[in-house]
Amino acid sequence: MAREIAEQPAALAATFEHVLPRRHEVTRLAAGRRHVIFVARGSSDNAGVYGRYLTEIHAGRQASLAAPSVATLYGANLDLSNSLVVAVSQSGATQEIVDTAEWAKRNGAAVVGITNDGNSPLASTADVALITQAGKELAVPATKTYTTQLAAITVAVDALAQKPGTLDADIARVPDAAAKMLEGSVEAAADLLAGAHDVLSSGRGLTFGTTLEVALKLEETCLQPVRGLSYADLKHGPIAVVDADLVTILVAAADGPALPGMTELAALVREKGSKILGIGGDATFASRCDVNLAGPDLPETLAPLALVIPAQRAIEALARKLGLDPDAPRGLRKVTQTD
Repeated sequence: MAREIAEQPAALAATFEHVLPRRHEVTRLAAGRRHVIFVARGSSDNAGVYGRYLTEIHAGRQASLAAPSVATLYGANLDLSNSLVVAVSQSGATQEIVDTAEWAKRNGAAVVGITNDGNSPLASTADVALITQAGKELAVPATKTYTTQLAAITVAVDALAQKPGTLDADIARVPDAAAKMLEGSVEAAADLLAGAHDVLSSGRGLTFGTTLEVALKLEETCLQPVRGLSYADLKHGPIAVVDADLVTILVAAADGPALPGMTELAALVREKGSKILGIGGDATFASRCDVNLAGPDLPETLAPLALVIPAQRAIEALARKLGLDPDAPRGLRKVTQTD
């Protein structure tokens, strides 16, 4: 896992180099279609959360997350002729995702597949397949396959924008920004989490997918139940559980309209006695956290592509501190099959 975390800058650069030339294919495929639906499970679903926000904010098209069971269990017939489906699967072999992509095509959708395997069933099913260049990932927890999915999603969504290419200057900065996330110690963050009785993870907007991914990585790698909540949902009731027995992880980009609210939330959580692990944010946000892992020097639209990396490093260190094998968490397999 540690080695694969360190491979992410190169994997991101290779993925952008591979998929950017295919952006025009997505533009053509999506012509006349206004609705975008992301189909995924697990870490890929967290990548889809980012894609949903980016689609509506950057591309100005309505987006949603699919419930695959609507297709695979209920076999509902929907009119998807106005839809572009983006099916995301690291292996491209999760049958539920492949079946849902095939169902979407039968119901009139055009399908973009995002996978790390160009020979996978999902790549064969898709009208356009964007193949991430993560290389073989041996650790069960997804790290480089997750961030390269975000890269491919960024390109696919930019293809839907009124003027594709406006993100290119910042896209070019992503690999170097990701490399800087490999610097510095994460031991203080691992120590804070090791002493936690309970953990809560919260974020908002474009970084909410990162929030959920951090929670998932803690659960599957360190066997800690973690609840991932948006800033808004946390304040609508669950804030009552925040106390001195809880460590709160707050995730924020260095800029953007969500940052002030996350900074205020840090103050509120601290008043309730919770220790705070901050990931990203600016200097004011960091000052309100007990431990802060600096985020990337990227705009909010692209920050999630590197923002998760310091969290991945801290979680890998925590697993070792707890005597767990971060590469092979208990009861998990690399490809998960669901009904």
